[in-house]
Amino acid sequence: MSRIQPVNDDAFFMQAALQEATRAAELGEVPVGAVIVADHKIIARAYNQVERLKDPTAHAELLAITAAANYFSSKYLLNCTLYVTLEPCIMCSGALYWSQIQRLVFGASDHKRGYQTLSKAALHPRTAVQPDILAKESNQLLICFFKKLRNTIL
Repeated sequence: MSRIQPVNDDAFFMQAALQEATRAAELGEVPVGAVIVADHKIIARAYNQVERLKDPTAHAELLAITAAANYFSSKYLLNCTLYVTLEPCIMCSGALYWSQIQRLVFGASDHKRGYQTLSKAALHPRTAVQPDILAKESNQLLICFFKKLRNTIL
């Protein structure tokens, strides 16, 4: 009898976040997607919904944190990993700090508005960070989205 091995691969889970980002792009949202993983399974999925909800705080990370907190009935995500296609902004890093998320994995860096532009200490001191997972794919999705947006506006 063969046993199914638990999935423990950053690229696998980042691919799920990219699927969420693609969904956002299809709906006219900035293509950022996020998943939260606990015990090798996805417990929350989200994509940017700023335009749809007309809410500047409806970032993929915040929506995923809310879903995960509801899943656990807890404000703390101590044994969770957030996979997100774009480096979190300072607002999202604050939420990650307060949730005490164990690990952050992101794809593309955000050199204009990412949390690292202000301080790498924006995350909880116990949060481990792994950047650049499927960064090329994450960047390409963003580049294509904004190129299409510019062409539509012109």
